[in-house]
Formats: sequence, C-alpha cells, structure tokens
Amino acid sequence: MPEIDLPDFTTVSECRSCDGPLLSLLSLGRTPLANSLLPAGEDTQEAVRYPLDLVRCADCSLVQLVQIVPPSRLFSDYVYFSSYSSTMLQHAERFVSQLVEREHLGPGSFVVELASNDGYLLQFLELHGIEVLGIEPATNIAHVAQNDKGIPTLARFFTAALANELTEAGRQADVVIGNNVLAHVPSPNDFVAGVALLLGPEGTASFEVPYLKDMLDRVEFDTIYHEHQCYYSVTALVRLFARHGLEIWNLERLPIHGGSIRIWAAHAGTRMHSDVVTTLLAEEREWGVTEARPYEAFATAVADLKLDLLEVLDAAKHRGGRIAAYGAAAKGVTLTSFCGVGRQYLDFVVDRSPHKQGKRFPVDDLPIEPPSALVERRPDYTLLLTWNFADEILQQQAAYRALGGTFIVPVPNPRLVPP
Repeated sequence: MPEIDLPDFTTVSECRSCDGPLLSLLSLGRTPLANSLLPAGEDTQEAVRYPLDLVRCADCSLVQLVQIVPPSRLFSDYVYFSSYSSTMLQHAERFVSQLVEREHLGPGSFVVELASNDGYLLQFLELHGIEVLGIEPATNIAHVAQNDKGIPTLARFFTAALANELTEAGRQADVVIGNNVLAHVPSPNDFVAGVALLLGPEGTASFEVPYLKDMLDRVEFDTIYHEHQCYYSVTALVRLFARHGLEIWNLERLPIHGGSIRIWAAHAGTRMHSDVVTTLLAEEREWGVTEARPYEAFATAVADLKLDLLEVLDAAKHRGGRIAAYGAAAKGVTLTSFCGVGRQYLDFVVDRSPHKQGKRFPVDDLPIEPPSALVERRPDYTLLLTWNFADEILQQQAAYRALGGTFIVPVPNPRLVPP
C-alpha cells in the first residue's frame, strides 16, 4: 500500500476483506484523528488533519476507509474509558446475564474479551466465578483494568499470532467476545483467523458492530473516523467469517450506538443456524446492499445535514445565544470538522470523563471542561455531540435544562430539545 502525505499513513486500493474492486462513496475532507485530544498549554492551534474517504467493495459489499493509520498510533494510549458511560455498563451487565444463561457458563468456563477496555464487561463475568482474560492494546487502559479492577489483561493487539500463542499454551476459550472492535481492525482476515484459532471446538464468539443499514438510514456520518476502518453489513460479515471456517449462526439488532448488530459465530456445523440470519440477508438484497442507490442517497443526506446544522447554529448566534458542546467524543470530531463548527460557534466542550477534562478538543483547540460547567457558565445552547447517549445525558443535565439550557441534537436531523 503506497504512502501518502504523512509517513505513517497508507491507503488501500482493493478490498481488505476479499481483494475486490473499490467504488467511491463519500469524502469527509481532512479531519483530526478522532481521539487526538491536545494537552493543555500546548501552543499548537489545531491537530494534524488526515484525509477521510469512504469506499465500498463491489464484490462483498464491505464499506471501508481508504486511509489506514497504524493501530499503534490510534490505540496504544487511549482516552475512551467505557466505565464512564452508565448506558454502556447497563448494556454490558444485561449481555453478561444473557450469555451466562445461554451458554451455561460458570466456574470452569473460560471467556476472552478482545478490546476489553477497562474491564467494564469482564467484571460482571467474574461475579459468576468465570475465568476471564482481557486483551486490550491501550496500555493506559489495560493498566486500569489490571490494577484497579483486578481483571487479568494482556496489553497487546489481538492477532492470529497472539491467538496461536494462547492456543499453544492450552488457552482456548469457551466464549470469545468483541464489542466495538471488529470495525476498528485494518486487517479483518488476520483478526477473524485469530478468532477461529482461539475459539474452542464447541465454543461461540459474540461481536457487536455498528450496523451499516442504520448508519445509512439515520445519516450517522459522524461514526466515520480513522479508528473505524470498516462498516459492516451482514452480507460482508457472513463472507468474512466463512473464509475462516466460522459460521454466523445467530444475530440480534441492538439500539446501542445509534444502531448495532450482535452476531454469534461458531465453527461451521457446530450450531443450529437461526432463520434471523437468512431473513436479514434477504432484506439486505432487497434494499440494495450491493447497489449504488442507497450509498448515493446517504451522501446527499450528509450534505443536507451539514447545511441544516449550520442554519440552526447561525440562528442561535443571531439571537445572541452562547453555545457549548457536550462530548469530546470521536464522532464529535468528525461532525465538527466536516461541518466547519469551531470557535465561531462554540465557546467550550464538556465531557464526563476526567481523562479528557483539562485537555483541548482537536477541532479549533477548544477547552474541555467537566459537565458542571454547563450550570456554572449557562450557555444558552449545547450541541450534543454524543447524541447516541442522548437519553442518559439529557437526564443527567436536568439542572442545566431547568436553568433554561437547550440542547441541539444534530443527527439524523438537527433539532432543538428545549428545557
């Protein structure tokens, strides 16, 4: 893959899953790396911006980025801690309860989670006396999981080579979990090959990924950033897993993160195949997963959303309103960068995570403060960049809203949520 602008930056010219030809879908211009928060006091006015272009495979339907930033640059030191979201903790606890019952897990079972973050999910499995292992490449987050929560964690990237090391040591898993990781992987074949090695003969793997159809329908363009290398349909997933002897035997639609799917995979022939998989594959053929029209409509909707959002923000400023933003999140970087929303609109950004507070947002160098700043400084409007947790945040910010604060929810259509 030839290098472009920056020395650690490469591009793909064929599908990273099936080597098929790629078709242009959408360009979001140049954006900072999504979690490249700037330290306080640094003189740089803005983070380095990288091209962000989306394409789709004409053969297997996989939607993917053209650009690849090395995972070591993106994830070795990370600022997203799952435990700071009540929604994520509740989601994880429900999943674990269902998993333990469905797979009859207990003492003697062994579960491995890939991209285990700070142990937010594995902690619930340990409560059932289940042996767990987290694999988390971000050393700072792995340290928290290991030392603060006591979750055994390897601070490494998951690869087929690592899976081989574990299996040679007799560490095959009854269950492999990977939530919000498959989309981040630049080499999905190596990753899924590793899953096939790590998974015991009768075991199952569970992965959650943002669902392509929901992204298209809900105009969730801000979920596109350099960390998210791939945007999966069921069609693309079935073909990817089958290539490595794994069969997707069941799946579920989930509301989390603006619309996701949870797939269940196992070694071919070891599980009864659910009709849900067949049904959703048929639905994808019907809406045109391999055709141009849904992707063209998405690109048009993205352009319209940008204009509509700027109109809402301009009207707020015209009324003399002061505007803040909630959520120094990855999706917020894409949205503000593509739409051109910086200091001309926003005074500051707030975020619940203390790991982000005191740093600066990579778009226009905006300061990041704790959520209490909304009550203290009373901006008239707050642009909700983490709209995927809207219910949770609106409830948490009852005091700010009681003071007259209005939220602006940008996706799928910009709208005001008054006090």
